[in-house]
Amino acid sequence: MTRTVHFVLLTTALVCGLACTASAKYKEVIDPAEARADPDFAVQGEYVGAGAWTDGSQQKVAAQVIARGDGKFDLQLLKGGLPGDGWKRGDNRLPMTGKRDGDVTVLEGSNLAGKIAGGKMTVATPDGSKKMELKRTERTSPTLGAKPPEGAVVLFDGTTADNFEHGKLTEMKTLVAGTTSKAKFGDCTLHSEFRLSWIPKARGQARSNSGVYLYDCYEVQVLDSFGLEGRNNECGGLYIKKDPDVNMCLPPLVWQTYDIDLTAPKFDAQGKRVAPTRITIRHNGQVIHKDVQYDRAGYGRQGEGPGPRPIHLQGHGCQVQYGNIWVVEKK
Repeated sequence: MTRTVHFVLLTTALVCGLACTASAKYKEVIDPAEARADPDFAVQGEYVGAGAWTDGSQQKVAAQVIARGDGKFDLQLLKGGLPGDGWKRGDNRLPMTGKRDGDVTVLEGSNLAGKIAGGKMTVATPDGSKKMELKRTERTSPTLGAKPPEGAVVLFDGTTADNFEHGKLTEMKTLVAGTTSKAKFGDCTLHSEFRLSWIPKARGQARSNSGVYLYDCYEVQVLDSFGLEGRNNECGGLYIKKDPDVNMCLPPLVWQTYDIDLTAPKFDAQGKRVAPTRITIRHNGQVIHKDVQYDRAGYGRQGEGPGPRPIHLQGHGCQVQYGNIWVVEKK
């Protein structure tokens, strides 16, 4: 193993340790009914509408409001709509902050001000000449609840966790992160659904961290990175390898989907790799990685090698919930 790989693995281990330690500081809520008791929960989320952008043009606009705890919020105002529905990486977005005071959240930004009340957001320039009006919305992945096709291997359907090593079934009939499938796969299509926890005071990698390990080798990051830029160590990222083409992460406690097409690496009789790994991923129905090729291992639990291999749902000090997991093997 080279010094570079040693350094990367050591750095990754240190980050993992720090993330797990940090997440333990804050209460983690996995039940939406409990989260709704926090008034911040009704404010965070996505908003869509229209109005005059800062350049005066009439635009479809959207906002993603991130809860930071104790009535504090960060938000991004997006020109053109929500990610995957008008806004794309590189398009204009404006940062603002918010502070909840009772039923009203006051917003501030550079040459902008506004408020959120009753599920409605207004943002305007100080003189009121440019104004945007938005309403809170809740998106649902188009593949949420997708039924396994004939011949699929059903790993989890909410009835039992027996198809996973040390699998834990909750009272909500969800599967808790930190488990590995007993079945092993090579080339396949994977459908997996997950739900991020509500931990508004947590930051960075401590904020509902998990990961789907394909072939026990290539990690698709799972993280509450709702409203962020979308990096390779954030939700939808191919860990260390590649940023998602667009950050499709939805707010915490909203069910999300990964639909993944995996072509596993191929090896000859002498153990030499003769064909690389290729991965295509749809996050909440949007392609975020298209036919990405791996020329080496993906910093997973195992290095590259002959298969088949299991699917691992990383435990990272957070109780990310999984549901409706099935695999179609390619012949």
